[in-house]
Amino acid sequence: MGAKGNGSGKGNGGGRNGGRRSVWRRAPAAPQPAAEPTPAPRSPDSAETASIVQAALYRDGVRVSAPAGLSETYRELREQPAGMAWIGLARPTEAELLSLAAEFDLHPLAVEDAMEAHQRPKLERYGDTLFVVLRAARYLDAPEEVDFGELHVFVGPDFVITVRHGAAPDLSAVRRRMEDSPELLRLGPEAVLYAILDAVVDGYAPVVSGVQNDIDEIETEVFRGDPEVSRRIYELSREMVEFQRATRPLVGMLHGLMAGFAKYETDEELQRYLRDVADHVTHTSERVDGFRQALTEILTVNATLVTQQQNAEMRALAQAGFEQNEEVKKISSWAAILFAPTLVGTIYGMNFSHMPELHWAFGYPFAIGLMGVVCVSLYLIFKRRGWL
Repeated sequence: MGAKGNGSGKGNGGGRNGGRRSVWRRAPAAPQPAAEPTPAPRSPDSAETASIVQAALYRDGVRVSAPAGLSETYRELREQPAGMAWIGLARPTEAELLSLAAEFDLHPLAVEDAMEAHQRPKLERYGDTLFVVLRAARYLDAPEEVDFGELHVFVGPDFVITVRHGAAPDLSAVRRRMEDSPELLRLGPEAVLYAILDAVVDGYAPVVSGVQNDIDEIETEVFRGDPEVSRRIYELSREMVEFQRATRPLVGMLHGLMAGFAKYETDEELQRYLRDVADHVTHTSERVDGFRQALTEILTVNATLVTQQQNAEMRALAQAGFEQNEEVKKISSWAAILFAPTLVGTIYGMNFSHMPELHWAFGYPFAIGLMGVVCVSLYLIFKRRGWL
């Protein structure tokens, strides 16, 4: 159950795992020579107690003890040559990681990655130790966000160390599941790695369901013309980019593990379990790819609908302007027609003694006729131009 890593495969000093067989052969650890120096016990302090979520020793698939701190775990593991230690930590301190590295001969590069976090999912082999980086996810309904947690797993011949950065995943449920299945836990550290992988991948299912529901809602809002839907599409697309970065590398990682089944003599039952996890990962990765494509298409459709709506509004404004212009033409035309008789009447209404045609017998009929001629002429002109 191996994979090619970019590590050198060499230890970082005189740790307790030098010269052991591969982790995947599940051979019991050889007892340490009596003359081998043992690290000085380290008293658990407040930081160690806070960082250790749970530590337990197992033998033949059954828990035999639950040490309170790292130093006690080291001591009890030395007293249990055929045992396996499962240490779970949450945001450990640098001193704790260095202590683990010295005790279990962890590679410095892997320890550095575990300290810094913010790593992409990967699987690397350093000698007899596998270093796995996983990104767990959980969906938050209210803000419509995917909350990612980072998990680093060290898997050695007789130990499993999990370093968690973030709220997800809940490894206590994984531990309970394994303790309730001693026949599976009896398979050794590789079985624990399978259970962790399975829990992380199963945690993707609610995220996929939540995103699918949001996409269905977004499609309804797009055709309803909700002005806030564009922002929602963009934010969900960003979440899918992060989700894709978490799931896509797992496909290659699991195929790498499956490629090493024969070389590392992985148990047949465990092979079936891992193939099932690989199928789930592939399905999830394909769904995430589909979500990204769907969101891109929805964004395009939304942009088209917004453009059509804007064009319709522009046409409506243009139509309203045209109708308003026609009304102004009519009002202006009638104002001009009515202005002509008003002008004539105003001129002849001036009280001056010496005015042309003032005492002419045909002055009044002439003024009335002039008004009529001007009004009819203006009416015909405006009518021909389409203003009336």
